[in-house]
Amino acid sequence: MHDFHAKLNAAFSCGCPVKKAELTQSVCAAWTTRKLKRPSMAAANWPDRPGRPEKPELRPPNAMPRRRYKGLKGRIGLLHALAHIELNAIDLALDLLGRFTTAPFPDAFIDDWIAVARDESKHFLMINRRLEELGSSYGALPAHDGLWEAAFKTRNDLAARLAIVPLVLEARGLDVTPGMIDKLTQGGDMESAKLLQVIYEDEKTHVRAGVDWFLDLCRLQKCDPERTFQEKVDAYFDGVLKPPFNVTARTEAGLPERFYQK
Repeated sequence: MHDFHAKLNAAFSCGCPVKKAELTQSVCAAWTTRKLKRPSMAAANWPDRPGRPEKPELRPPNAMPRRRYKGLKGRIGLLHALAHIELNAIDLALDLLGRFTTAPFPDAFIDDWIAVARDESKHFLMINRRLEELGSSYGALPAHDGLWEAAFKTRNDLAARLAIVPLVLEARGLDVTPGMIDKLTQGGDMESAKLLQVIYEDEKTHVRAGVDWFLDLCRLQKCDPERTFQEKVDAYFDGVLKPPFNVTARTEAGLPERFYQK
């Protein structure tokens, strides 16, 4: 296995969340300083699922308790859910890099998704630290097991992966994060609110990367971006695009309103 893929796979397959984040930061640093070279071939036998710890207990989404913000217990529940999302986001970025390294793009494509992976690992570590400050940690509460479904469904389709993950799932984060920041601020938890503000600003750059490379891929494939986006969402996304949309943030991230407003 090429060294680039081997290092990605070591992070992707690691079952310890903190170690996974640290390994991710290590491979990102190695790529950024050009200690790793881009492989000429796709990764052989790339795993379909990432490494996961024994905890948290994974449940179907409809079996999860409703998220609440009130009191310490509610804030811990919110932060735990976000930590779970960020852990999955690490693996989504690593999986994209592992599966689509040979996409018809320059090294800037890898630069962008390495930056995303670095951000997601940073997000997980800082939320987990905040949980520990509040007397908890990742794994202490159940989490839902639906987040990896999008990755598995789009494992052989780069256009679908770009459409579903950054343009749908991360864009949804732009919609809901400001409300969570407001709730935490109103509850007096300014420290947690500051962390979510960092995540919110980083997510804009992730959506922007998704939009840019999705549009480039559509140009290369000579297909209409808006129609292709709708086709990929219809085929791969189990659900509907839910308003209200944060049009201001989505536009700032480069996501055309005509893609998601019907």
